[in-house]
Amino acid sequence: MQKKLFFIGAGLALLVACARVPITGRSQLNLIPESTMQSMALQEYQSFLSTNKAISSSASKDAEMVKRVGQRISAAVTRYMAQNNLAAEVANYKWEFNLVDNKEVNAWCMPGGKVVVYTGLLPVTQNETALSCVMGHEIAHAIARHGNERMSQQVVAQGIQVAGSVALNRNPQAQNIFLQSFGVGGNLGMLAYSRKNELEADHLGVIFMAMAGYNPQEAIPFWQRMANASGGSKPPELVSTHPSDERRIAQLQTVMPEAMKYYQPIK
Repeated sequence: MQKKLFFIGAGLALLVACARVPITGRSQLNLIPESTMQSMALQEYQSFLSTNKAISSSASKDAEMVKRVGQRISAAVTRYMAQNNLAAEVANYKWEFNLVDNKEVNAWCMPGGKVVVYTGLLPVTQNETALSCVMGHEIAHAIARHGNERMSQQVVAQGIQVAGSVALNRNPQAQNIFLQSFGVGGNLGMLAYSRKNELEADHLGVIFMAMAGYNPQEAIPFWQRMANASGGSKPPELVSTHPSDERRIAQLQTVMPEAMKYYQPIK
């Protein structure tokens, strides 16, 4: 009986938890309250910074560049959301942008606007515009609530009750799913995001960088450099959570005319 009630409740939750991604309009499942996602994100973000010291922007031109790019993109996205009656979606975001000393080629953005770029990424980005491509992509994951979508799917699959945000926040199983959903920390990143999410973040990311005044056409040579940097060591697309470099670049070429409509060069 209890199992039957659980599945009935889960079915009702699915009906009321549908959301749409800005710009693309794709329907998605978001079961977790945004306040819970941001609370869990803040906890993990602070834990990360306690063992990975952020580089001061006053002492590093690279760290200052990360903050500058982040502030421009977040301001442009916030403005777009307000202009399209979506201001509530980012009303509680408290944006932060940090560069950390880590050789891994990586960056991420958590719910609530906590963005981290690793120094290992900078030799591949090579310039500010390419950096905006990566940061636009990561911010797109947060704006599109891909982490909530991924976590909601896993919560349903594992039968975890989502009623009671405090209980969920303290649930070790839920916390583990959260880390997997955002790719924070070691090998957990291998499980982060689906190919659909990654391609959607690419799509939104070039639009976001264009809104901020960065030329979205730089995204294509950047991802070509990323492909070369991998040295052919990536697994085939069918067994990877990330799209192949070829598919990613092909999609960027397809959406580039749309992105260029938003592009106004920085003066």
